[in-house]
Amino acid sequence: MGIALPKKLSPSSRDDLLHHFCALEPSDRRLRFGSMISDAGIEHYVAQIDFDRDAVFGVFDDNLYLAGVAHVAVGGGVAELGVSVLPGYRGRGIGSALFDRAGMYARNHLVRILFMHCLAENQAMMHIAKKSKMRIVADSGEVDAHLELPPSDPSSIAREMMLEHVALFDYTLRSQVMSARRIGEAARNWKPDIRD
Repeated sequence: MGIALPKKLSPSSRDDLLHHFCALEPSDRRLRFGSMISDAGIEHYVAQIDFDRDAVFGVFDDNLYLAGVAHVAVGGGVAELGVSVLPGYRGRGIGSALFDRAGMYARNHLVRILFMHCLAENQAMMHIAKKSKMRIVADSGEVDAHLELPPSDPSSIAREMMLEHVALFDYTLRSQVMSARRIGEAARNWKPDIRD
């Protein structure tokens, strides 16, 4: 089916998030979190996500594993964005789709500045920041980038609602296809119990 649209996640997605972050290789974890982080550190991070205050978006693959995640941490009219995409899914526009979805969410929730902090060597995030025309300030191997967001309007709110509905439909369809595939595999592997 290909790659899905970013879907807003809920607290019930904590296990999926944990699996996604723990699947990142050590170098990718360092780029995503700005320093080395253990599985226990990731567990703590995922447990502390406040889904009422923040927004988390995920892109699912055909097996309903999270291929990419964006965490929008909101506070004081500013939102900080963290993005990760698993290695096998890079180069497909997932990071950009997550960035766009996060920016739209922030804009429609009265956030004026979208902020990213990353290591200067994080080429993927630097590419997204430059492509999105973020203001970039580099210092001692770290980069701060920010984007001033326009105020929300009826069009941006309608677009966000439409994208979320399409993402939910896509997720539901993927779930049904996966269930049908499992039933088909079980039927192919079923052997009748023939007794004398």
